[in-house]
Amino acid sequence: MYVARVPNRNSPPAVLLREAWREGGKVKNRTLANISHWPPEQIEALRQVLKGNTKPAANPQGAFEIVRSRPHGHVAAVLAMMRQLKLDQLLPDEPQRARVLALIAQRVLQPASKLATARALRRETAHSTLGEELGVETVDEDNLYEALDWLLSQQPEIEAALARRHLGEGTLVLYDVSSTYFEGHCCPLARYGHSRDERRGNPQIVFGVLADSEGCPVAVEVFAGNTAAPKTVATQIAKLRERFELKEVVLVGDRGMLTQARIEQELRPVAGLEWITALRSGQIQKLVSDGALQLSLFDQTDLAEITHPDYPGERLVVCRNPLLAEERARKREDMLAAAEKKLEAIAAATRRPQRPLREPERINYRIGAALGPTKMGKYFQWQLTAAGLSFQRDTERIARDAALDGIYVLRTSLKPERLDAAETVRSYKRLAQVERAFRVLKSLKLEIRPIHHRLASRVRAHVLLCLLAYYVEWHMRRALAPLLFTDEQPPQQNSPVAPAQRSASAQAKARTKRTPAGLTVQSFHDLLQDLATIVKNRIQPVLKSIAPFDIVTRPTPLQQHALQLLGLTL
Repeated sequence: MYVARVPNRNSPPAVLLREAWREGGKVKNRTLANISHWPPEQIEALRQVLKGNTKPAANPQGAFEIVRSRPHGHVAAVLAMMRQLKLDQLLPDEPQRARVLALIAQRVLQPASKLATARALRRETAHSTLGEELGVETVDEDNLYEALDWLLSQQPEIEAALARRHLGEGTLVLYDVSSTYFEGHCCPLARYGHSRDERRGNPQIVFGVLADSEGCPVAVEVFAGNTAAPKTVATQIAKLRERFELKEVVLVGDRGMLTQARIEQELRPVAGLEWITALRSGQIQKLVSDGALQLSLFDQTDLAEITHPDYPGERLVVCRNPLLAEERARKREDMLAAAEKKLEAIAAATRRPQRPLREPERINYRIGAALGPTKMGKYFQWQLTAAGLSFQRDTERIARDAALDGIYVLRTSLKPERLDAAETVRSYKRLAQVERAFRVLKSLKLEIRPIHHRLASRVRAHVLLCLLAYYVEWHMRRALAPLLFTDEQPPQQNSPVAPAQRSASAQAKARTKRTPAGLTVQSFHDLLQDLATIVKNRIQPVLKSIAPFDIVTRPTPLQQHALQLLGLTL
C-alpha cells in the first residue's frame, strides 16, 4: 500500500490510499480510500508508516508529548484492598459513599486536613489518581465535611458489620484505651486528664478500641478527656451485648482498666461475660504476705497457677520473666540515683549560709514535686534536723519490691478446660496488638493527632475515619508481609512467658534486607512510596486529530510482586 497524489486539473490534487500487486507480469493498482480530507500531517504520518518508518524522530517535534503525570500505583493498591474488604458494602449506596471512601484511602496514602485533601482530589490540582478512580474530582472541603458527618451517622451499622466479620460467640475481644491531644479549647470533649502523649498543657480526648484476638480493629468509642479508663468499660460491654448481640465473650483488658471494682460491679453480674486481666502491684504484695504466692515456685518453672479467697471462682496465673526482672532492677537503680540528686539539691538548700530553706511545709512541697512524678518517694526516708535535711534509702522497702521484679499475675474467670494457663498468658499478651494500633494511629502514618475539630460529632467522626483507615492498612500489612520486615510465621514459644523470638526467615530478611527471591525488603510506608512511582501519564499526540490517552508506567519486579500479593493487575 502507498499514498498517491493525483493531479485534479484546477482543483487540489486528490490524495488516495492505493494498493499495488503484480499479476501476469503486469503491475496492477486499485484505490482503497480517498483520504483527501485528512489533515496534511496525518497524511504524512500514514505515508511514513507505510514506508516502515515508525520512529518518532521522523518528526522533529516528537510524535507526542506528556502533558501530565500523576502517581497511581499506591492508589491502585489501596483501592484494591478496599475492594477485597468490601468496604463499600459497609456503607449505604448514597452519593456520600464515594467521598467517604476517598477520605479513608487518602488517610492511608497521605493524611492531611480536609482542605488539603480536597485539593489533592480535585482534577486541576490532583496529587494522585484517587479522585479520578473514585469519581470525586469536583469535591471541595465543605463536601468532605458533609461526608464526615454522614459517616458518623453510619457508625453503628459499620461496627456491627465488622463485628459479624471478626467476632463470634465465645470469641476473645481485646480492649484498650489511649488519649490524644487537642489544639484549641472549644470542643466539649476536650478536657484535661492523664496525658499518654506527655502533653499536659493541652486538653485531650480519650478513645477506646475493640479488636479481635489478632488485633484487627472492630469498633472505637470516644470519651471526654478526663474520663478514667475503668469508666469506659460499661459502654463497651453494652456495645458487645446489645449492638453486636454477643452472648458469650472473653474480654481482655489491662490491670488499669479491669479493676476489682469494674469486675465486681460490671463484669461479674453479666452472664456469659468472662475476662482476663492482671493484678496490681499492691494485690501481688498481698498474695506474698498471705503466703499464697511462694517465690520458690519459680526455682523450676516460670509459670504457676494458684488460687486465693479474695478472687472466688477465678484462677490466678503467676509468671516470672527473668529479662523483665533485670530491666526493672536496672530502671529502678537509675531512677533512685536520679532521685538522690534531686534530694541532694534540696538538702543543699537547707544548709546554705544565706536564707536557708527551713520551713517543713516548703521542704515537703519541694520533695513531693521532685519525686512525685517518678513515684520514688516511697523508697526514701528523710528528716529535718538543725544541721539541715538528711535522707537515706529505705533498703527494706526496696528489697521487698525487688523480690517481685519480673513477676506478674494474671486473673481470669475462664475454666482451665476452656483455656489453660499457657494460653491465658498468650491471650493477655495479645493486648500488644491494640497498643500497636494506637502507635500507628497517633504517628505520622495516620495522624489522628493533633485534633483541630471544634464539634464533638466531628471529633468522633475523625476518630472513626482514622480507625477505618487503620483497618485497611492492617489487612494490607498482612497481605504484603513477604515484602516487609514482618515475621510471617513466628515460631511457637516453648514458654509463653519467655520473650517472643523471630523466625529464621524473619531474621534473614532483617539481616540481608532481601527476600529469598532477592527483592528489597522495606517498611510498609516505604513500599507505598515505591508503588507511587507507578505513574499514569496523559499522552497528547502531536496530531491533534488523535485523542489524548493514558499510559501507566511498567511496574518493576518488586512492584509487580507487591501488586500480585494484593491480587491486583494494572
